[in-house]
Amino acid sequence: MNFLNKNILLCVTGGIAAYKSAEIIRLFKKNGADVRVVMTESAKEFITPLTLQAISGNEIHDSLLDVKAESAMGHIELAKWADIILVAPCTAETIAKITHGRANDLMGAIILASKASVFIAPAMNMNMWLDQSTQENCKKLSSRSISIIGPADGEQACGDIGPGRMVDPENIVELISSSIKIGPLAGKVITITAGPTREQIDPVRFISNNSSGKMGYALAEAAIESGALVNLISGPVSIDTNKSVSLYKINSANEMLEKVDELMPNTDIFIGCAAVSDFKPSHYYENKIKKEDLNVIDIELEKNEDILSHVAKVYKSSYVVGFAAETKNVKENARKKLLNKNLNMIISNDVSDKSIGFDSDQNEVNLITKSESIFLKKDKKIRIAREILKQISLNIN
Repeated sequence: MNFLNKNILLCVTGGIAAYKSAEIIRLFKKNGADVRVVMTESAKEFITPLTLQAISGNEIHDSLLDVKAESAMGHIELAKWADIILVAPCTAETIAKITHGRANDLMGAIILASKASVFIAPAMNMNMWLDQSTQENCKKLSSRSISIIGPADGEQACGDIGPGRMVDPENIVELISSSIKIGPLAGKVITITAGPTREQIDPVRFISNNSSGKMGYALAEAAIESGALVNLISGPVSIDTNKSVSLYKINSANEMLEKVDELMPNTDIFIGCAAVSDFKPSHYYENKIKKEDLNVIDIELEKNEDILSHVAKVYKSSYVVGFAAETKNVKENARKKLLNKNLNMIISNDVSDKSIGFDSDQNEVNLITKSESIFLKKDKKIRIAREILKQISLNIN
């Protein structure tokens, strides 16, 4: 199971199985998810908000009008934040409310406002589950792409034996994980470059740039989520990556080019996100330059080979995506690069804006192809990365 960088909203309703929600949270967090919890008032009768807050590490949400949220619109913030919404346990009343689109509480409003994948894990008396109204409601929910997990058969709190028990937490989490494994880029091999390169002047000095590598690493994570096999060629950065990514660490532009050439024959999609140094010193000093020996140092520079142009020219069967970090005329300069380098797609952003610059956790980009331009408004880099991968999949499939 892998939920790295996934935002999961767990909605807990008023049923005896609410005590199992603590274990659901633990399993999601163990597998990399950020979990937030919405509780109905009746849920608090079965498990305390303090318990779920302690396990999730996040404040519990229970009010439709949250005065601490932006413009008191907490349901909209949570609806946008969530990648996955799970209602567990989900009572018969809750199933009816969701079916009929009721938004008289926080949970109902979030589900209506969100584009996240929604899962429900029913938990109720067997006769309530088997009732025609509940069955018809579930059919309607399934037709709206809301996934229903369970219920399981067994002895219930009331003593009846039959269908109605909530599926065990481990099975719920496993089923959700399985449902999101098959992505639009399943089986594709994606090679991504990320971070800066370093061009050595002497053993202790080098020319480099401000790239943090965050966007490239986010793309690698999003590519894994999309089902791809991922190669990540990274300059020197301090970022952990998904263990499913094949990581290759390099320093110089030449080293990056060599590794690119090694991997490209088996690559379907290339994403050049690294901030590759355009120039390198023509002469490398074998020993450290001592400041007392020289008053002025003249460093002659020569061009590095343009890796992105090289890939587009040599590996014509691959889909090639570039990045353009600009400070002015952002879209115009990016479009020129797209055409001059014969790329399939280019992603441009304004690095003069510190809120979306090199070391920021957010980005705002223009996604440009020869036929269209799509603006992706400011968001976390992982969400921007997911949208980029989505657009790539639409263009190649």
